[in-house]
Amino acid sequence: MTVCTAILNRCVPGGCCRVLCGVTRPLLHIRSASVAEPGTRRSDEDRPWEAAGRLPFSRARTGSFFQDRPVLNNPFLEDALLRGYLRRHLPQEVVFSDLCAFGERVAKEVDEWGRDCEVTPPQLVHFDPWGRRVDHIVTSPAWKRMKDLSAQEGLVAIGYERPCGEWSRVYQMSKLYIFSPSSGLYTCPLAMTDGATKVIQCAVYVKSIGVSWPVEEAFSRLTTRQPERFWTSGQWMTERQGGSDVASGTETVAVPQTDGSYKLHGFKWFTSATDADMTLTLARVQDSTGATTPGSRGLSLFYAEVSRGEDGRLRGIEVQRLKDKLGTRQMPTAELLLDGLPAHRLSEEGRGVASIANMLTITRIHNSVSAAAAMRRVVQLARDYATRRTAFGKLLKDHPLHMQTLARMEVQTRGAFLLVMDVCRLLGREESGIATQLDTHLLRLLTPVVKLYTGKQAVAVVSEGLECFGGQGYIEDTGLPGLLRDAQVLSIWEGTTNVLSLDVLRCVARSSGMVLHAYITHVKFLLAGSSSVPSLAPAVKAVDGALSELEEFVQVAATRAPSYLELAARDLAYSLARIYTGALLIDHACWKGASPTDTYTALRWCEQDLCPVATTQTRGCYDLNTVPLDAALVYDQPIQGKN
Repeated sequence: MTVCTAILNRCVPGGCCRVLCGVTRPLLHIRSASVAEPGTRRSDEDRPWEAAGRLPFSRARTGSFFQDRPVLNNPFLEDALLRGYLRRHLPQEVVFSDLCAFGERVAKEVDEWGRDCEVTPPQLVHFDPWGRRVDHIVTSPAWKRMKDLSAQEGLVAIGYERPCGEWSRVYQMSKLYIFSPSSGLYTCPLAMTDGATKVIQCAVYVKSIGVSWPVEEAFSRLTTRQPERFWTSGQWMTERQGGSDVASGTETVAVPQTDGSYKLHGFKWFTSATDADMTLTLARVQDSTGATTPGSRGLSLFYAEVSRGEDGRLRGIEVQRLKDKLGTRQMPTAELLLDGLPAHRLSEEGRGVASIANMLTITRIHNSVSAAAAMRRVVQLARDYATRRTAFGKLLKDHPLHMQTLARMEVQTRGAFLLVMDVCRLLGREESGIATQLDTHLLRLLTPVVKLYTGKQAVAVVSEGLECFGGQGYIEDTGLPGLLRDAQVLSIWEGTTNVLSLDVLRCVARSSGMVLHAYITHVKFLLAGSSSVPSLAPAVKAVDGALSELEEFVQVAATRAPSYLELAARDLAYSLARIYTGALLIDHACWKGASPTDTYTALRWCEQDLCPVATTQTRGCYDLNTVPLDAALVYDQPIQGKN
C-alpha cells in the first residue's frame, strides 16, 4: 500500500476504494445539493468528511442572524404633519383618497422602479452598427414607466387644471412630495416641464409673432394626462462660461429664418433631462451683419422641439457626452452641440432673462419640495429601522440618545415642510388671481429663501439619517447612499446658496424694502393667535425677539456700504428662513386640530439661534476689514500689519 493510499484510507472510515481502469483509487465523497430531498437533512453517516470534523472544503458558515431591512410603508399614511396640514387647509375627501392611493402605489410599486433607474443609468449610443451617427440616449424601462405614471397621476396637470382653486398647487406639490424620493429623479424633468408650461402660459407675446400654434400644442402636451401624448421639457441654459451668470456666459446665437423661425448654434454645457421632447433655451439673435448684443439685453428665450429626421439623426443637435455626476445618475444630463436647431422665439427680443423668471420660481419650489421629501423619507426609514435593530441589548428606539437624534431630524423636516407648503400656498394664490400685494411680495422674497435653506437642510438631515443605519447606510446596494448623493444637488441646481442669498438682496433693493415690510407684517400676524396656547410662550418670545433683532440689523445695514450687506447675505437669508419657519410652526400648533407634538416641534425649533445675522453682526464679521483677512486665511498669505 502506498503512502497516499494509506493516508486516504485513514481519512475515510473503512478505507473504501474502487478500482478504475486498473488503478486503485479511494472513494471521495462529493457533496451534492441534488441528493437530499427538499426540506430534509442528510445524516452524519452520509457526510463522512463532516462527521470526522476534518472537512477540507465546505459552504461558508454565515450564521443564523440576518438584520431586517427598513420597510417603506405608505408615505402618506406615515406622515402625520402632511395629513394634519391638509385637514386644516384642504379637507377634501377626493384629495385624501387620491394621496392615500398614490402613497400605497409608491410604496408597493414605484419605489422599485426608482431603484431600477438607479442601477440602470442612461447610456449614450453615438453610432448605429453601420457607423451612422444616431446619438440615442438609452434609458431604462423603469424611467419610461415614470413618464407614463407622471401623466396618469397628473403630476404636472394638477397645477393647471386647478381642481382645488387656490390650493391646487398645494395638492400638486403634496403629491410630488410623496413621489419624489421614489421617483428615480423623475421629479427633475417634471420640475422643468412645469416651469416650461408656466412660461408658455405667460408668454402672451408669442401670439403677435406667429408661433402660437406650436406653442399651444406644446402646452397641451405638457399638461395632458394621456401618456401617449405627454411631453417633458428640458431647460438648456448653462454654457461653458456661465452657470447662474447667463448674462455674460451665453454664447449661443439665433439666426433668423425667412419664415420667422430661427436656427440655434452654440454649445450647451449642462442640459438636464436631455431625453425630453422639447426645451426652452437662451440665445442671442444675430442681426443682418452677424452681430449680437452683449449682456442680458442681448438674450432672448426660445422654444425648440427635439426631433429626428428621416435619416434617424437628431435635427440640429449632436450629443457630445453624458455627464458623470456624483448623484442624480438616473437622469441623463449631457453636453450638446446645437448646429442649426430649429426654434421659435418666445420672448420679446432681449427680454429672455425676464421671461424665465416665472420658470425659476416654479423650478426652485420643486427643488424645495424634493429637499423636504428627502428629509421625510430618511426619517421614515430610520424610524422604522429603530424598531427592528437591536444594539447593546435593546432596540435603537429604546436608546434615549438615538431618539434625541431622530427628534432633531424630525424637527428640521417638519419646519422645512411647512416653509415649502406656505410658498406653494402663495403661488396658488397668485395663479388664482387672488393674491394681495403682501402675498406677491412674500412669494418673491421667500422663493429663493426656501430653496437655499431647504437645500442645505436636506444634505445635513440625510447625512445624519445614514448614520442611523450604521455601516449599512454606506453600502450602495441598500439604496441608502443614493439619498445623500441625490440630495447634494439640491443646494446647487437652480442657484447655489450664495447666488440665491444675493438674489434675496436684489429682491429687497428692487422693492425698496417692501418685501421685508410684508415679511415682518406676516410674521406678526402668524404669532397673533398664539395666546390661546400658553405652552407656546417660550417659542413666541423667541420668534418675536429674533424679529426685533432682524429689524435692528436692517436699520444698521441701511447706513453701511453695500458690501456690508453682501457679506451678511447668507446669514440674512438663514435668519429669514428660521424666523418665518418658527412662526409657521407656532401658527400650526395653534389650530384646533393640532396635537401636543405640534407644540413640542415649535418649542424645539425655537431653541436654535433664529437670527444668526444679528448674532454674527455683533462680532464684526461683516466689517470691510474682514475681507482681506478672509482672503489671507484662505490662501495662507501674510496679513498686512501683523507679525
